[in-house]
Amino acid sequence: MNIKLNCDMGEGFGTYSMGLDEKIMPYIQMANLACGFHAADPVTMHKSIKLCKEHDIQIGCHPSYPDLVGFGRREMNCSSEEIVAFVLYQLGALSALCKSYGVTVSYLKPHGALYNQMMQDESIFRSIAKAVAKFDTNLKLMILSSSKNDNYANIANKYNISLLYEVFADRAYTNEGLLVPRGQHNAVISGKEEVLERAKQLMRKGSLKSISGKKLKLKADALCVHGDNKSALKLIKSLHKLQNDF
Repeated sequence: MNIKLNCDMGEGFGTYSMGLDEKIMPYIQMANLACGFHAADPVTMHKSIKLCKEHDIQIGCHPSYPDLVGFGRREMNCSSEEIVAFVLYQLGALSALCKSYGVTVSYLKPHGALYNQMMQDESIFRSIAKAVAKFDTNLKLMILSSSKNDNYANIANKYNISLLYEVFADRAYTNEGLLVPRGQHNAVISGKEEVLERAKQLMRKGSLKSISGKKLKLKADALCVHGDNKSALKLIKSLHKLQNDF
């Protein structure tokens, strides 16, 4: 399987830094850049785009709910009109800054609670798809790969947009193919060897096991890696090597 490594990046804000963006960039192919609603600011976004250009990395818009204090991880009850508006707002801001560097946004991946709710509520997914279509139907929308792939693809087709399917090697899955909530025990898999074994299984067989051992067949265009701790860099380097071996 031709799976690209993608990472959430540009999540600093003002004088606060987060992640190891400069060190991680050489080992990934796709960067999901924060757009100011859960993290980042115009200067941080500029720096992130410059790094992406230097390393020839695909740029993705990483919009969230307007929740800077909660890092975009708190659910919000927003109307469809509100979701369309704030997704377009963030996409427009990132695209304007990209234009100054002669690069473009190639896909959109919602962040945090917006991402999770999109996978649980089709009306939220429709609102995000509508925003993407309003901006540029050539943009792809990244979603969590699950048993809902075909259903979501059918909805996306109605908006004339394409999907990218994402898988997490370092997150536990439910039997339904959704991510185990972060607050639950063993939701995040921290052992390097276990994460690598899961990545191998995904690349070789296109599947992962749920938290209770159920085999999940998952289409994968992108493998999400997290770069917000020091041990993550070693793991990302190992995943990059594994990727090249396949």
